Order: sequence, then structure tokens, then C-alpha cells
Amino acid sequence: MDNLLEIKDLSTSFFTHVGEVKAVRNISFDLKRGEAIGIVGESGSGKSVTMFSVMRLLVETGKIVNGSVVFDGRDIVTLKEKEMKEIRGNNISMIFQDPMTSLNPVLRIETQMVEALRLHKGLGKEEARKVSVDMLRLVGIPSPEKRMKQYPHEFSGGMRQRVMIAMALSCQPKLLIADEPTTALDVTIQAQILEILNDLREKLNTSIILITHDLGIVADICDKVNVMYGGCIVEKGTTRDIFNNSKHPYTWGLLDSVPNPKTLTKERLKPIEGQPPDLLNPPKGCPFAPRCKFAMEVCLQKMPEEFKISDTQRSACWLNHPLAPKVERSTKRGV
Repeated sequence: MDNLLEIKDLSTSFFTHVGEVKAVRNISFDLKRGEAIGIVGESGSGKSVTMFSVMRLLVETGKIVNGSVVFDGRDIVTLKEKEMKEIRGNNISMIFQDPMTSLNPVLRIETQMVEALRLHKGLGKEEARKVSVDMLRLVGIPSPEKRMKQYPHEFSGGMRQRVMIAMALSCQPKLLIADEPTTALDVTIQAQILEILNDLREKLNTSIILITHDLGIVADICDKVNVMYGGCIVEKGTTRDIFNNSKHPYTWGLLDSVPNPKTLTKERLKPIEGQPPDLLNPPKGCPFAPRCKFAMEVCLQKMPEEFKISDTQRSACWLNHPLAPKVERSTKRGV
């Protein structure tokens, strides 16, 4: 598989009245065709800003200040807005967090789906309507012909999210970005939505980037995981690498905050003490150092390099330096 997306040294800032907020700082990763990658981390870690940078949907104060985003051989950072409009929604689609605010409440589902297909694919009205019905059926919406005539408020939260997935996939994009697609849904519906994404990926060979604060939900769907903190990628590897052999204390903290269904006894979840860094004045050392119980002097003074753990795994933590003291995670949870 060749790379569909290559992000290199991407930095994005927001220029506000109080100064420059360095929301994303020098991140790099690749995504192959047909591959699924999870981007995980706390709120404010830079996950969504990274993807809004890829989509070129930053607010006026936001700007890509460094790096490249090569999609299907083209650096989209350098493209004009007219060229981006041809890519956005057509080759790259995005499912946003809240389907109720993403769908137009005063337009029927049919109008919204047909409009997108006619705009991006140049289909006639009837042909676009047929494709829309087929997509609703594909994501598991019963009686799609009838549902096309309804408004967003007539759908449940889970059904609205299915409509958003159908709309995002109707143009058969090469890349689907799902930003917290299961937020505010109950666990049964969450599982259904993730299963739909997995099935559609296999059927359409669509690459997926799944953004979430919950490391647990990426285990079944993602091939690789990027762990973000303070605008940086602090660890990346295959899903098995991250769950079974993580090497960064922040990743350990995320794993320990997820209930383990394999244990027969009740365990108290371990919160990560402290507050995320101020990205108006980001620390010169490791962004996680003030909250890390293993922090050394070098952690506070110098940003860690990306240490190679294996051919598939990298971890930006000074504990992985050959001369650092040996530290192991106290609890092991496999997948």
C-alpha cells in the first residue's frame, strides 16, 4: 500500500489578541490507502485542529505556519481555495462531532444529500436521489425512501450520525475523517457506528482517521494510533504496540483511565493529575513533564527526540534514551 496522506512537520497556530496559541507543533505521520489510524488524547491536545488543518477549515485567526500536508501526491497547504473546494467533500470527507449542528435543521435529509452529490459529482437530481437512498440503506437506516423526506429533528442521535456517515461517504471519498463520531451516543449505538465505519472501509477501501479522546474505541477499528498531547505527537505505533508495549507515561495514563473488561475484580480508575500545558507559552521541554511522576531534569529543559522502539513504533520520551533509568508501566492491559 502506498501513502494516501503524508503530514510532515505540520505546525498550526491561532493568532489571538493575547498572543499566538501554538495548537499543533511539528507533527508528522503517514496514512496508507485503505488504512485506519486513530488520533487520541485529551481535549485540547490538538487532535481536531490537526484535521481542520488537513481540511483547510481553520477559522480566520488560524494559520498553518509550517510543514506540508501531501494528499494523493499534492501538497494541499499550497492549493488555492477553489482547488481545495474540489477536494473537500469529494476526495476528503469529514464527520463532525455533533450531527444535530452539522445538519441543516430546516432542510429535509433528501435536499442536503442530493445537493452534495450534484455539487461534487455532477449527477442529475434523480440519479443523486437514488445514490442517496442506497447510502442510507448501506449505513443501516430502515425505510430510506421514507426517511429521505424527513427533517433532522425526526431522527435519533444515532440515526443522525448514520446520516452524516452516509453523506460523507456518498461521494466515495479516498479519506474519511471522523471527529468524535460516537460522542453523546450510548455504548450500544457507539458499537454500531464503529462497526459501520469498519464495514464501509472494507467495502469501499476508504482510508479513515478516527479522532477521539477515548483510547478504548480505537482497538477494533484502527491499524495504527497516534497519541497527542500539548499539540505534539508523543507516541505512535500499531494498535498492538500502543496497547501492549506503550513507552510513554502519558499513554500509560490514558490506558489506565479506561475500564478493563477482562478483570473480574473492580478497579479504581487512575486519573492523570494536573492540567494540560498553556499553548500560549508552551514549555521548552516535554509538554507532559509537569504532570509526569517519572520526569527528570532533562524533561523540563529539552524537548525529547522521537526514539525508535521498533520498525512500527516511536515514542517521544527521554525515558527511552539508552542512559535513562529503566521504568515500566505498573499495569499491563492487552488487546
